[in-house]
Amino acid sequence: MTLEEAQKTVDNWIKTYGVRYFSELTNMAVLTEEVGELARVISRTYGDQSFKPGEKANLADEMADVLWVLICLANQTGTDLTEAFQKNLEKKTARDKERHKNNPKL
Repeated sequence: MTLEEAQKTVDNWIKTYGVRYFSELTNMAVLTEEVGELARVISRTYGDQSFKPGEKANLADEMADVLWVLICLANQTGTDLTEAFQKNLEKKTARDKERHKNNPKL
């Protein structure tokens, strides 16, 4: 699925099952919440914390939740994620094409 297809799929789902988008401010808060849930799984899977009894590691599902809300925000604000990602990649390439190769820490 392309980013464009994902944006259309989310929009269709919202219109079919979700009634309407939550407000942009609400979705920003939800995105923050979802990133926190992702961070919790990563910290318990790869960091020093352990899972609590009954807690599960579902890294892919937490990543998908983050992506879902980000796509909702993109749709609400008229942001074409394909175009935005391409421009961002070009920016990073121009800025960092030698930076990481020359970093002695890497």
